[in-house]
Amino acid sequence: MAEKRSTPKIEVRIATKSDVDAIIALSSKVFREEPGYTRGMILGQLSAFPEGQFVVVYEGDIVGYAATMILAEEKALAQHSWAEVTGGGYAAMHDRRGEWLYGTEICVDPDRRRLRIGKRLYDARRRLCQDLDLKGIAFGGRMPGYRRNARRFASAEAYLEAIRAGEVKDPVASFHLAAGFEPVRLLEGYYPKDEASGGFAALMVWRNPYYDPSRADQPVNRGNPDVVRVVTVQMKARRIAKPQDFYDAVEYFVEVASEYGGDFVVFPELFTLMLLSCEAEELKPEAAIARLTEHTPDFVQRMTDMAIRRNINIIGGSHATRTEAGAIQNVAYVFLRDGSVHVREKIHPTPNERQYWQIKGGDRVDTIETDCGPIGVMICYDSEFPEVARRLTDQGARILFVPFNTDTRHGYLRVRYCCQARAIENQCYVVTSGMTGNLGNVDNLDIEYAQSAIFTPCDFPFARDGIAAETSENVEMVTVADLNLATLNWARYEGSVRNLRDRRLDLYRTRWSDGG
Repeated sequence: MAEKRSTPKIEVRIATKSDVDAIIALSSKVFREEPGYTRGMILGQLSAFPEGQFVVVYEGDIVGYAATMILAEEKALAQHSWAEVTGGGYAAMHDRRGEWLYGTEICVDPDRRRLRIGKRLYDARRRLCQDLDLKGIAFGGRMPGYRRNARRFASAEAYLEAIRAGEVKDPVASFHLAAGFEPVRLLEGYYPKDEASGGFAALMVWRNPYYDPSRADQPVNRGNPDVVRVVTVQMKARRIAKPQDFYDAVEYFVEVASEYGGDFVVFPELFTLMLLSCEAEELKPEAAIARLTEHTPDFVQRMTDMAIRRNINIIGGSHATRTEAGAIQNVAYVFLRDGSVHVREKIHPTPNERQYWQIKGGDRVDTIETDCGPIGVMICYDSEFPEVARRLTDQGARILFVPFNTDTRHGYLRVRYCCQARAIENQCYVVTSGMTGNLGNVDNLDIEYAQSAIFTPCDFPFARDGIAAETSENVEMVTVADLNLATLNWARYEGSVRNLRDRRLDLYRTRWSDGG
């Protein structure tokens, strides 16, 4: 008789990206008096340390979540705040060469308290710590009984000592002690919004009894070895007789990129304006937008088919269109080779775009999940605002794509210099694509200036000048580069400078409208 197996009612497993919405809902349920985790934060945690994020699933529902990362001892055991050590919740300070597993967060469904969910998550952390042969686990533990008992104790330190001595019971700190953790110091200003704990936390530590300090290869935690091949197209604005001529030109470059083994091919900003050059007469702004909007469904369908047929991810430059909401926007369509289509609006229209085309800025900045990891898109002027690139990087993007369209060398250099700055300050790759030539019969596309390039951080493993590849100025051509994601990991953890990790989050951070 065959053995019958039933699906367990409760299980602990590694979190995946498909769990993000449920984790957000759980955090909102747990943290009722303050904003829960944002989608970007959870994606950042999963991207930084995938094997360190756990969920508890009970009868199909996620009822527990534990976020962890690895830190060097000098950071994990020193005085710190939650925002500083976690990179604002994004796990941006994860250090694969560190010695300590650090607990960022544990969320337990308040309606499922009797399932020992917290213990299951702590056990999962212990197993991970032992598997990686780390020194132990550390985290800032709440002391929610402090405010209620503050009059009885001279200081928060005295309250912590009383907990340690068993003279007082704290609903959280006492649980941690019973679970085998020891408080090693008081963390001042750890989480100021935790009024019940007075903003304090106890630095709780569990020491791995199996840790072997003699091992030379501490800790075991590999970087990502994958190489991503990107192709950037510097496309010439050409007059066409019919829309098919435009798509033939685009498909030529997609085919070239595919034959060269590209994972991504990127086109310039507003390259679809060429579709207006086959009109019988030059269209004024309102009529031009209306005509481009008519082209949108066909453009999306054709580009989707190309991505699937050529097995390549296409960053479809950008396309000015009236959206379903009625606003005129400059939109980047990203066509993945799995057939999915992602839309990203330009956040910062230029003064000319606002005045001439009546283009409105978008209101979302989020990464796009691809088969090569999360990526980000910044359309031209967006690259000149550091906050956009930093948010995308915090969400896990290691490659940022920048379609641009500039008319003069001055405008081009603004984009170029800012993209190089974004590559350095975020220790990521930035791929730009611009348009050359001119179209005399398309209003506001009189002249173009471009030198498309693929930028890297500036450190020993990268190109001498921080340029992996670049085109000649104002010539239609493509350029190709292999981008090593493991090299980025090295730069972030061991580089000559470590911009992401060296941020002073105790002094400053950017707060987005969605809480990220």
